[in-house]
Amino acid sequence: MSAVGYVAIAVVAFALGALAATLLRRRRRSDPTRQPPAPVPLEREILRRSSTGYLVLSDMGLPLLSNARARELGVLAAGIVDAQIRDAADRVAISGEPVDVELWPTQPPSLTASSAQPMVVRAVVQAFGDNRILVSATDESAAQRVEAVRRDFVANVSHELKTPVAAIGLLAEATVDSADDPESVRHFAGRLHHEAHRLGALVSELITLSRLQGADPLSDPTVVEIDAVVEESINRVAAAAEDAGIAIVADRPSGLLVRGDRALLIMALTNLITNAVNYSPAGTQVSISRTAGEGMVRVAVTDRGVGIAPEHTERVFERFFRADPARSRSTGGTGLGLAIVKQVVTNHGGLATVWSRPGTGSTFTLSLPAYAGAEDGRTDAASTSGTDPSVPLSAPRGAA
Repeated sequence: MSAVGYVAIAVVAFALGALAATLLRRRRRSDPTRQPPAPVPLEREILRRSSTGYLVLSDMGLPLLSNARARELGVLAAGIVDAQIRDAADRVAISGEPVDVELWPTQPPSLTASSAQPMVVRAVVQAFGDNRILVSATDESAAQRVEAVRRDFVANVSHELKTPVAAIGLLAEATVDSADDPESVRHFAGRLHHEAHRLGALVSELITLSRLQGADPLSDPTVVEIDAVVEESINRVAAAAEDAGIAIVADRPSGLLVRGDRALLIMALTNLITNAVNYSPAGTQVSISRTAGEGMVRVAVTDRGVGIAPEHTERVFERFFRADPARSRSTGGTGLGLAIVKQVVTNHGGLATVWSRPGTGSTFTLSLPAYAGAEDGRTDAASTSGTDPSVPLSAPRGAA
């Protein structure tokens, strides 16, 4: 056969193949009995997306069905059922009554633990049709952390309130017993006034902190001038600083702006300056600096006090924590001032940090989101000279 014949046969074969494929496609499209691929059952998709872990066991304790969340919560690992779940399933198979199981209760929930790692998992093991066992597990870590915070808060409040209340009772009794001694009456009355003032401050700050923690993010923020906040805060502490022999020094006005609640920001900065004055020796100074960068406005308060030990710097913003309890009580501190500072800054979308070195001093910094245009070329003297606001400024002659 000639080459032309082979070419003709190839062309005819190709044409017949194309025609057959076309007819087959048309038949498939017109076939009423042919169904599209079945969608994933709704029940299975809900099970897959559920935040609750589910595991179904046979009457022999073998896993029949589970979702990914059950494996994440430790109910099932590498096809092996948790030992506590298995024991509970055996009891359910005998009694028919549901059994509650707590997994991983080996240590109390840590307030600093990662929220992604379940610390406490509660599971309910119960029987259902055909002798099967259903296990439903939920992550209770967040609830446990909240409960731990609540218990700690109640215990601390009870202790802190008990001290001034007991002192007032004893002083009142002593005043009555000293009715014939005017000098003693004046002495005990002065102590009564001090304890009453301390109790009032504690109750007031507890109410403030509770309100801040229960509040939603600022619903109606306004544009706030940081310079005005600094000036007002200094004015509120000026008298106490003068009595203590402490000089308050601030850098030049910066023109920086933030959005937030002016009264709350003044309260937070006032608390920081008051804290710095209380923990500074006489003859030293407290410095306040303002800087801006990376979309944030930073206000730093630096003292030349005794400083904070490294193991305490992570806890200074906790409620009722005192690095030096004796000094805090002598100055009338409640242990809530820095907790209020942190909560105010958090409500403004910012961050409160501390740098400290024993024997050198401390710097507390409030970092707040800058208002649009607040940092366009406007920096303070510290930033233009290259001074890091997180490092204490040089101490005056004779300072600690």
